[in-house]
Amino acid sequence: MQQGLYDPRFERDACGVGFIADVEGRASHATVRDALQILVNLTHRGAAGSDPDCGDGAGILMQLPDKFLRARCADAGIALPGIGRYGAGMVFLPPGRDGGACMEALERCAAREGLRVLGWRDVPHDRDAVGGAARASCPDIKQLFVADGAGGQDAFERALYVARRCAEKEIAAGDLARKDLFYVASLSSRTITYKGMFMARQVTRFYADLACDDMETAIAVVHQRYSTNTFPSWPLAHPFRVMCHNGEINTLRGNLNKMSVRGPAMDPGVWGERLARILPVIQNETGSDSACFDNVLELLILSGRSPAASILMMIPEAWGGKYYMGHDRRGFYEYHANFIEPWDGPAAIAFSDGVQVGGILDRNGLRPARYTVTRDGRVILASEAGVLDIPAEDIASRGRLQPGKLFLVDTARRHILHDDEIKADICRRQPYRRWVAANRIEFQGFGGMGAVDYEPRTIVERQLAFGYTREDLEATMRPMIETETEPIGSMGNDTPLAVLSDRPQLLFNYFRQNFAQVTNPPIDPIRERLVMSLTTFLGREGDLLSERPEHAHRLKLLSPIITNADLERIRTSQRPEFRAVTLDITFAAKGDDDLGGAVESLCREAEAHVRDGATVLILSDRHTSPARVAVPSLLAVSAVGAHLTRLGLRNRAGLVLESGEPREVNHAALLLAYGVEAINPYLAIESVAMMHAEGMIEGGLTLHDAVERYMGAIDKGILKILSKMGISTLRSYRGAQVYEALGLSRDLVEKHFPRTVSRLGGIGLPQIEQEARMRHHAAFGPSRGVERALPHGGHYSFRRDGERRLWSPEAIHWLQHACRAGDAASYRKFADSINSQAPAFVTLRSLLDFAPCEGGPVPLDEVEPAGAIIARFVTGAMSFGSLSREAHETIAVAMNRLGAASNSGEGGEDAARYVRDPNGDSRSSAVKQVASGRFGVTIEYLASARELQIKIAQGAKPGEGG
Repeated sequence: MQQGLYDPRFERDACGVGFIADVEGRASHATVRDALQILVNLTHRGAAGSDPDCGDGAGILMQLPDKFLRARCADAGIALPGIGRYGAGMVFLPPGRDGGACMEALERCAAREGLRVLGWRDVPHDRDAVGGAARASCPDIKQLFVADGAGGQDAFERALYVARRCAEKEIAAGDLARKDLFYVASLSSRTITYKGMFMARQVTRFYADLACDDMETAIAVVHQRYSTNTFPSWPLAHPFRVMCHNGEINTLRGNLNKMSVRGPAMDPGVWGERLARILPVIQNETGSDSACFDNVLELLILSGRSPAASILMMIPEAWGGKYYMGHDRRGFYEYHANFIEPWDGPAAIAFSDGVQVGGILDRNGLRPARYTVTRDGRVILASEAGVLDIPAEDIASRGRLQPGKLFLVDTARRHILHDDEIKADICRRQPYRRWVAANRIEFQGFGGMGAVDYEPRTIVERQLAFGYTREDLEATMRPMIETETEPIGSMGNDTPLAVLSDRPQLLFNYFRQNFAQVTNPPIDPIRERLVMSLTTFLGREGDLLSERPEHAHRLKLLSPIITNADLERIRTSQRPEFRAVTLDITFAAKGDDDLGGAVESLCREAEAHVRDGATVLILSDRHTSPARVAVPSLLAVSAVGAHLTRLGLRNRAGLVLESGEPREVNHAALLLAYGVEAINPYLAIESVAMMHAEGMIEGGLTLHDAVERYMGAIDKGILKILSKMGISTLRSYRGAQVYEALGLSRDLVEKHFPRTVSRLGGIGLPQIEQEARMRHHAAFGPSRGVERALPHGGHYSFRRDGERRLWSPEAIHWLQHACRAGDAASYRKFADSINSQAPAFVTLRSLLDFAPCEGGPVPLDEVEPAGAIIARFVTGAMSFGSLSREAHETIAVAMNRLGAASNSGEGGEDAARYVRDPNGDSRSSAVKQVASGRFGVTIEYLASARELQIKIAQGAKPGEGG
């Protein structure tokens, strides 16, 4: 539930994982005991709240302990059939009558699947072993025992899954007061999970079962949770049904959106008519990223794929053209890339189906995993080495997982499988490479530039219609062409937020990028370019649960930015299986047409074409003219995508945008984040041609080179933005909506940008339409035909006809004069200049005002003295090189005089500053920063610090080093 600024969509996990397995498949209590010791030794990777006895979660997943369960069930009068013929469920229940209703629902659903309920067992648990918050939310815990019907164990597992899903859906849709406490931790004939909201050391105290000598297993997976950005809860503790996870899925929103439309289109296969009963695949979209990942992985395994093949579909290693690997392996990855995107982000995952147990790292290797193999046939893998004390003479081998690599123990085959062996087997189970080669859609000449022309008579008015300024051309696009990189601007922006501006704003300006900041190490898109990819696919998406050659029948794009010539090849395709339709995204400038009606009509038209078999929708604003106003391209893309998603049609067709509006990197990144597969920025390309013809571009570039450099700069900028979110592939980023709306109404966002965070509300479609019409009027109004120039813009530098700014030239003049001359009168003029801006809102904080204190002022003797408050002030980390010697030392002296702390930034300090000046001042920064390059770091530097700050990334430019 959303509360204030907290939103459950922010749920992420970062934790400690591990498993222990007996290669020979010998079940023993020693494996349970050692697994719990591993868990205790990973305690430091977990977290507790203000109550040290209330942890974020811990647990153990193991093989079904037949000997233990058979004895306890006999005591309870429950007769169990042979192993593999019964299933056991670990069920969290609300207390009292609600719990009974949940039990009855599970029993009904089991019976509906032809299963026989054998009985329930109360699981002994000690609530006094956990902290107060965990105790207050602790559910009743029972075990359910079910006998199978006809069919083998795999069919039995599917029947148990269907029964569980039906019960979950029935209870979620009901009106039980405490239905939130209902949760099935596991229901399987192969595995069982004991977990809860506690610390590792509390697991055995809470669950007495785990201390029993006849509790035996050959496989045990353990997890200690550290919930980042989350509230811990009993259901969100790990392990889940088939896996546990250390890391973050940074592409979660896009993964969830895509899974929501894949469900209805899936081939029933082994599920038959029961498929509808288990949908949606993601059981609770407000659950953690790990819980959602587990839902999909579990379905893939139960649908017939091996655990290893399933995990490789969701976390593929890097397989780009420059990455060395065999043809069969590359074919496997490219084939599956056509219908499932990576669940991307730093990850170390342990997984098990009760027969096999394994571990995998993300393609960057951003989480650790070490393993040890003993001479007596045990394997231990965990987030760090040394989780069990094993004598050196008992160790047969040690190792660590490499980026994108897989490690597996198969207790049925009694064999340890390493990455190459696993993947060689999986990648040759089907002729994936031949399927891709035979079915990939290719157009002759695709990727070529073609002719680049522009119309000198109309280009300026068309630029005006899409809000171009001289700054767009000179400060943004020209550097992109000349350097093939996005231009570098200042770290701050003192112009008004889009919603507070007096000038018409592009819809792009109402969104703010997120970036992964809690547990993600930085990704450098230059140094790590081998693992980053802009490859995407266009056309109808194949079914997730089946493997057919035609799944590879899509167009592969190496970049999402396409030329005019490439767009025409797509538009004029004569292939019946790749049919493109162009949709006009403009509306009448006069008459009864409005933006809202145009968007509704566009969505209905898109739906009709998709139902009629179109596989590519080209959204085009080429018809922008004096009679037609362009729909903001981001609104068109997101509205159509959201509409098709709601109808379960989004995966039937790809979206291509042909628009004159996008020209910056962030424009392209936003459009991709809201689902478009390819972008043709035709007016930006024409503008490059205009700048080339007018001699605005230096370096002697040909026109084709200039356009290629411009498009290359957008590609590089997109990679940089991906890296800020800890994302490596465009396929994962596309549709991930890693933006927050700032200044848009919640009604607008919920309808056309669903699942986007919009905390503050703001304008709706009428105001967006008004801004679009203002741009249209500037282009095609009464002054049409008169030679005009583009407005300056005023975003990057002050212009009298540009945007308002917090720091006006007048204010800067008076501040400088006051500092240089020590003139109080000049300072008062500076202060008056700043204070007079209050009515002209620029920032969110400018909307705030002081509220009168109820009950009168607080007595001064209850307020901390100024000196005590100031002592907690710390300056930002600005290096010597970023300021100057005078400024850097003056800041340090001032903060030291106040008893506060200045931060050195990176690069070190002159050792002379560690000695006090004759007047007693200290120029030594209290906080010494140690950056990744350790520039200027010496023993003396460290010893002179009151506090050390270790920097692994820079908030001002994450993903760019520094």
